[in-house]
Amino acid sequence: MMLWFRMELPCWCLLLLSCLQSLSANEFFSSIGQMTDLLYTEKDLVTSLKDYIKAEENKLERVKQWADKLELLSATAIQDPEGYLGHPVNAFKLMKRLNTEWGDLESLVLSDTTDGFISNLTIQRQHFPTDEDQTGAAKALLRLQDTYKLDANTISTGDLPGVKYKSLMTVEDCYELGKIAYSDVDYYHTELWMAQALKQLEQGEESTLDKVTVLDYLSYSIYQQGEIHRALEYTKKLLELDPEHQRAKGNLKYFEFQLEKQKKDAEDGAQTEKEQGKRDITEKKEKPKKKVPNHLLPERTKYEMLCRGEGNRMTPRRQSRLFCRYFDNNHNPMYVLAPVKQQDEWDRPYIVRYLDIMSDKEMDKVKQLAKPRLRRATISNPITGVLETAPYRLRRATVHDPLTGKLTTAQYRVSKSAWLTGYEDPMIDKINQRIEDLTGLEMDTAEELQVANYGVGGQYEPHFDFGRKDEPDAFKELGTGNRIATWLFYMSDVAAGGATVFPDVGAAVWPQKGTAVFWYNLFPSGEGDYSTRHAACPVLVGNKWVSNKWIHERGQEWRRPCSLNETE
Repeated sequence: MMLWFRMELPCWCLLLLSCLQSLSANEFFSSIGQMTDLLYTEKDLVTSLKDYIKAEENKLERVKQWADKLELLSATAIQDPEGYLGHPVNAFKLMKRLNTEWGDLESLVLSDTTDGFISNLTIQRQHFPTDEDQTGAAKALLRLQDTYKLDANTISTGDLPGVKYKSLMTVEDCYELGKIAYSDVDYYHTELWMAQALKQLEQGEESTLDKVTVLDYLSYSIYQQGEIHRALEYTKKLLELDPEHQRAKGNLKYFEFQLEKQKKDAEDGAQTEKEQGKRDITEKKEKPKKKVPNHLLPERTKYEMLCRGEGNRMTPRRQSRLFCRYFDNNHNPMYVLAPVKQQDEWDRPYIVRYLDIMSDKEMDKVKQLAKPRLRRATISNPITGVLETAPYRLRRATVHDPLTGKLTTAQYRVSKSAWLTGYEDPMIDKINQRIEDLTGLEMDTAEELQVANYGVGGQYEPHFDFGRKDEPDAFKELGTGNRIATWLFYMSDVAAGGATVFPDVGAAVWPQKGTAVFWYNLFPSGEGDYSTRHAACPVLVGNKWVSNKWIHERGQEWRRPCSLNETE
């Protein structure tokens, strides 16, 4: 009901509008950090709504007082009309009331106290999340459901690991997810969420939706998955509630016809087999399925397993060769008296983690500098070598195919990033120098510090940081050669999900605020280390901030001498 109210535009609305200008043209879904601004916007809208309610209540109170006064006056006058009007003052006041005061009352009743609220809301809607944001957030939930093997009820009841603020989903929320899946011809998720909506309706949850609408989607999505028996059962339930539902009546006949046809085909097949003679029972026995070795699983499966904390290929023997130490990088003057804590995370590829390597003050400063300029994450075009936007939108995102150069569908990166230079703030320069001191590598040819904030279900699917042989122009515009190494700061803890995983070797590195991980992407020979293919798992619960430094080949000639062995 609040959408058609209007009231006068107070001055504070102008202040609110000016604050919202910074939100313009943002795609909120891809960055949790920027979505926090929406909470403050909504808080201001609630304040605006309460101001409108107060104005309406004041107006009604004035009308009520007027009506009470006139009711008392009329009750007295009606007892002796002629005697009452015989008093000249009463006669004058009657004329005045009917000629002037009732007109004033009419103006008061007709006065619109909603102008400001509606104007404010209408203007602000330009800066609200779009349908695409809502759809993106919904698809992120579906992606999280698949990656972490969550059932619909777990998500609907908000029973997720590490949650601080539990939130329940309504029937309408579940229905909306089912509809978005349906519009993508994703009948698997349509069934899951329509079934959850039906379950909550049957449990007595109040809703503007009815079971008939939900059952209509549910039965059809089940039919599309080839389960005609179940589709028929749900269609019968629908017709019990609405016997005149035309589509359901048609579907009922069609499903019954299809089942009868299947039955007849099965009988014909059985008869044919009988005529050919019975086969040996031992031939009919299915051989037990062998468990597929982990290294033979599809990459997507290995990636999702590692995200769930499964499939880690660290053995006790390998673990025994990993150590932690105080590290000063060959007596670097900066760290001789105060070496840093370093621990081995993995052996091949060799990944190390530096503990307590970034202070809270530094992390807050980096976030503060990055947040106003967060944009969709960029990737290097493998054909041209130019850094380009990596669209985050699921299913409709496009990137360049490394083989054809044509735009193709991609959905592998859901984050926003910003680039910070050492010239902008002395703290960035200090951080860059720290990386150089600890790695021994030249930073002048490295890329700027990239800060990334992951959005709802934020992820970065398996990829290489370095340019492969079939991408000769990768990073061409930089003129600094290939990416020799990666340094990754974790600037937040993540309640659930968000690991950095290496599917080919079965490694998983979990976010730990204030730490950084480092690995070489190239062997000393300059050849790419394909075992460094890695991914950022979807953030299940929490807000993930990272910053990374991609270090390039040029300038490292004397710092990391070449090797004649291709893989050493």
